[in-house]
Amino acid sequence: MNVPALTFSPDQAEAWDAVADLLRGAGVDLEDQLLTPPQGEATAVMAITGKAGSGKTMLLAALVRALREAGVDLVSGDWEGRKRRDRRTLAILAPTNKAASVLRARGVPATTIHRILYTPVYDPQYEKVAEWLAGQGDRPVVEGMSDLQLDRAFASYQSHASVPAALAAAGLRGSDFITGWKRREEPLDIGFVDESSMLDARQFDDLREIFPTLLLFGDPAQLPPVQGTGGMVFDGLPEGRRCDLTRVHRQDADNPILDLAHALGDPDLDFEGFEAMVEHAAARDPRVVVAQRVESDLMARSPVLVWRNATRIRLIHAFRAAHDVPPDRLLPGEPLICDGIELPLKQRKRRIDLEARGLIKGAQVIYLGPGRQPGFSRLHVMGAEDPQISAASIVRIEQEGEDEPFIPYAAKMGATFLHGAAVTIHKAQGSQWEVVQVFGPDIAIAARMGRVEAGQPLWKRLAYVAITRAERELRWVVRSMLARPQTALGIEDLAQAPVRLQLKGEDE
Repeated sequence: MNVPALTFSPDQAEAWDAVADLLRGAGVDLEDQLLTPPQGEATAVMAITGKAGSGKTMLLAALVRALREAGVDLVSGDWEGRKRRDRRTLAILAPTNKAASVLRARGVPATTIHRILYTPVYDPQYEKVAEWLAGQGDRPVVEGMSDLQLDRAFASYQSHASVPAALAAAGLRGSDFITGWKRREEPLDIGFVDESSMLDARQFDDLREIFPTLLLFGDPAQLPPVQGTGGMVFDGLPEGRRCDLTRVHRQDADNPILDLAHALGDPDLDFEGFEAMVEHAAARDPRVVVAQRVESDLMARSPVLVWRNATRIRLIHAFRAAHDVPPDRLLPGEPLICDGIELPLKQRKRRIDLEARGLIKGAQVIYLGPGRQPGFSRLHVMGAEDPQISAASIVRIEQEGEDEPFIPYAAKMGATFLHGAAVTIHKAQGSQWEVVQVFGPDIAIAARMGRVEAGQPLWKRLAYVAITRAERELRWVVRSMLARPQTALGIEDLAQAPVRLQLKGEDE
């Protein structure tokens, strides 16, 4: 076993060996660093599962390094380069932009599943620039690009290994070098999928069409997909195709947030006992806070996590009122959640453009202000590699009770949004924030209802997912109160020129 120069736990080492055997059948020998034609079955799927802190991401990163050292090419979704007969490829994927950005922050070059399903079509002259940046061609001469711009693009690529980011550093917009998007026609080789507990059956089928070898990383304690059948895609894998990691690693062993998450696995723990554990953790560690009220200042970038939609809507209206937001419009800095894209079939290319830029369902967005045309919004897509765009938007502010949503800002068609100051715990899966506020009274209601999902009390699943969204600080809110903001809404932390996405027939 050729284990990288880091300390693996026994279960990680066992998982490494199982994955190495899987990859050997796919024609990639990690030990000898040899690439050969695939020898295994037509489609091979394996899952690495474990709760927060069990080392899934650490193992994923080590496997990515080993594959790259063996000569496997990384496919990022923004540009793929020339096809070669002996070429072997790897893509690291996540269901959402936010989940992909969490991996990228840890040094793992991840992209979204959508960016792999749909690939960009480059203008031929900028294709030459991309080939040069990737070491597959000579330095080109491109009309409209100076030597200084090419130097800037090269320097950016050395730092980020992203063709779009490099061309953006040279002063180009995406619409300058990407002429469209197309559904992937040819399969790749190996796919790693993080946060695979979020996958539904349709996404899983799409991935199996693209990747003959598919490795899923997931947390079995999270909530299953809302539109699913109550289980997770790795639940049905045969024996020997699922490796469970159980050990909490040394770097996480003194983390009170993870201690609370793992305590939820105790079948004898009830909600009152859990809240007592939260209070005890807060008394001895500043990373856990028992909060008497929701902090409205945090909600602009880190939504309050709730269970019930009624709670979510009530907190959103309280947030807007606390910031003195006029009821008939949005203020720059307000958070939104993409709820889908409403475009006719003839605008399919525009839909792909929007989704490829990060506006997929569930994406977190910050409103930057109105666009230059009625119904357009300037937006910052949280976690996207090219985050700032301008797009036709439909924003719905939901009302309490049975009232119809209020629409302060709307185009006839485009991306649709809900307010994002509070989100349900289901929608928060795959995301992480430095500071997370969990609305405890909602979890208490779930506990009193006594609902069970997949053999686990629902309140424990909700609490587990919610508290493991926190990277640095967990704020467990115990009262239905909102603190007044200390700072005004703003977008100074998001300053960057947006890329405008134009619909067919619009004036420039």
